[in-house]
This record gives sequence, structure tokens and C-alpha cells, in this order.
Amino acid sequence: MLTPLSPPASPPGSSGSGQPQGGPFPAPAPPQTAFDRAELALILSVYGRMVAAGEWRDYAMSFLREVAVFSIFRRAAETPIYRIEKRPRLRGAQGQYAVIGMDGRILKRGHDLRAVLRVFDGKLIRAV
Repeated sequence: MLTPLSPPASPPGSSGSGQPQGGPFPAPAPPQTAFDRAELALILSVYGRMVAAGEWRDYAMSFLREVAVFSIFRRAAETPIYRIEKRPRLRGAQGQYAVIGMDGRILKRGHDLRAVLRVFDGKLIRAV
């Protein structure tokens, strides 16, 4: 009498699918925090006005796991004079948007990016 063959046993440390646990590819990187298209449009609108006024010259963007940063420079080879930050983790508390000065002071923080960016409106008005 013939008995049915049982499938071969999986080697230890495997999931039974033939691949070791964890798979052949590394785990995906955690998601980044970034500005969406509407937020960038608001930021670049203010940036463009300040460049036209001769106040700002360069910018840089950084997208990290917990924060997205738009840094503003007066010249390309110095530290940023302002940083516009988005921290989604603070959405429920103080607001996810902040404008931070060169010395690290928070100039304005809030839930609405348009309102936070109004901190720069006073800098555009000059006596002629």
C-alpha cells in the first residue's frame, strides 16, 4: 500500500515560503514629512516677493522623518536667516507650522500656514 508523501519540512528561521524571514529586501524606509503642492505655492509666493525686494537670495529644503524645513538665506554661503518648519506631530497642540529666526527663536507658530507666513508681511513694507 502506498502512503501519500508529506511536503518537506521548512528549514528553521524561514516562513515556509522558501524565503528567510525578513525577505531578501530591506524594510522600506519610514515615510518623510514634506510640504505638499499648496504649501509650497504659499511659501514660494512669499519667497518670490522677498527676492524681488532684494532681501533674500537662496533657499534649501530638507525632508526628514518628523520635520520638513524650508531654509531661507541672504547669501548662499551662510546660515539660514529663517526656517519655515512643518511638524505634523504638533498638529493637535501648538500647530504644525512655525517660522524660526536665525537665533532659534520661534517668530510665529500656528495651524494655518498662510497666517504663519504673515510674519514676513511687515518686512516688505519700507519707507521710500
